[in-house]
Amino acid sequence: MNAFNRRTARRIAAVSIVLAAVASPLAWFVAQENAEQDSVALAMEETRRLLGHSGIIDLSAPDAQASADKAAKVIAGGLFDIAEIYDGQGEKLAEAMTRDGAGVEALLPPHDRPRERMASYESLVLPGGQWVLRIFVPLLSSTGVTGYFEGVRIVPEWQREQMLSDALSVALIVGLASLLCGAAIYPVVVHLSADNERKARAVLESHVAMMEALGRAIAKRDSDTGAHNYRVAWIAAGIAERMGLAGQAMQSLIAGSFLHDVGKIGIPDAILLKPGRLDDAEMAVMRTHVALGEEIVSDIGWLAGAHEVVAGHHEKWDGSGYPRRLAGEAIPLAARIFAVVDVFDALCSKRPYKDPLPLDSVLAILEEGRGAHFDPAVLDVFLPQAREVYGQLAGCDEAACRALLEERIRAHFGL
Repeated sequence: MNAFNRRTARRIAAVSIVLAAVASPLAWFVAQENAEQDSVALAMEETRRLLGHSGIIDLSAPDAQASADKAAKVIAGGLFDIAEIYDGQGEKLAEAMTRDGAGVEALLPPHDRPRERMASYESLVLPGGQWVLRIFVPLLSSTGVTGYFEGVRIVPEWQREQMLSDALSVALIVGLASLLCGAAIYPVVVHLSADNERKARAVLESHVAMMEALGRAIAKRDSDTGAHNYRVAWIAAGIAERMGLAGQAMQSLIAGSFLHDVGKIGIPDAILLKPGRLDDAEMAVMRTHVALGEEIVSDIGWLAGAHEVVAGHHEKWDGSGYPRRLAGEAIPLAARIFAVVDVFDALCSKRPYKDPLPLDSVLAILEEGRGAHFDPAVLDVFLPQAREVYGQLAGCDEAACRALLEERIRAHFGL
């Protein structure tokens, strides 16, 4: 299992556990409420049946008191442990209770005279731990409310345990369902992520291939083998690693280093390939390759990060470079790194119009440019490793240089 899959598994497991922890108590509460309401509904229905359709109570009759007493005695001991009958004004007419009802009557909180026209109930836990349901049912006739019934039911232990068991079963099912959903989602997420990663890698690989093709095309115009682009991008990435660059900044540096001279596509061959020194007019034309390069990379979205190196690789630390004459840290770090690398590789390399300089001479030239052409901080990082870099690149052809850079591209582009 790779790092992404482990991270995904942990996150889905965490979400599933949290969901189960939240949903299970909620399901328990809802199931408990439903069981309670079902019990109340049954009691209310039975009360209405006894009082409304049995004919044993008629509070509008002259013997309403006797009728209420009879009804209370009939109801008490069935579903209810206490049964009370009130007249239409809320005055108690009759009361009957079981032995258990008598034991809890004094513990019940008082209530106002019943006035509601709708049935209602209270769920109460008494000081002794007993759970009771107190139900109020208006007694209706064609003329309106003729009285009220109040019933108190002590929920027996077996019923409490049954309700609790049912609620816990629902809670466990909900919790298990949450965990199973997480387990079912995991392979789907991993598959979709892997598919997306494959597509992203294919797009990125095509971008890198296009970058290489464009860089090689520029190198061919400049009478180079193309190894220069691979070398400078590899060396620049090595310096940047030691200076703490990573992620997008590193990717931009590599792309910018590889395409630093992309603007030379627009320079006439007579100037670009001239073996001797350029005159002032020709140099002015040559310098336009920076602006041309900026235009090219700015029109390619995925290469926008290369802009810093393309636009700034001829700027100098003391502000005497071109095209913007930037100085010091106003020059992007990627361009400051590349300026050192570009000069180092150019001096160390053989070109049609020059032979390579000895390494000591090259290092002396770089040191001479400290604080003028080059950022001292970049030199401090590069010079101690320059001999190792020089030795590693000595005799490397284009394929070998490409292999070196490919390692860093795979590391920093996630290929």
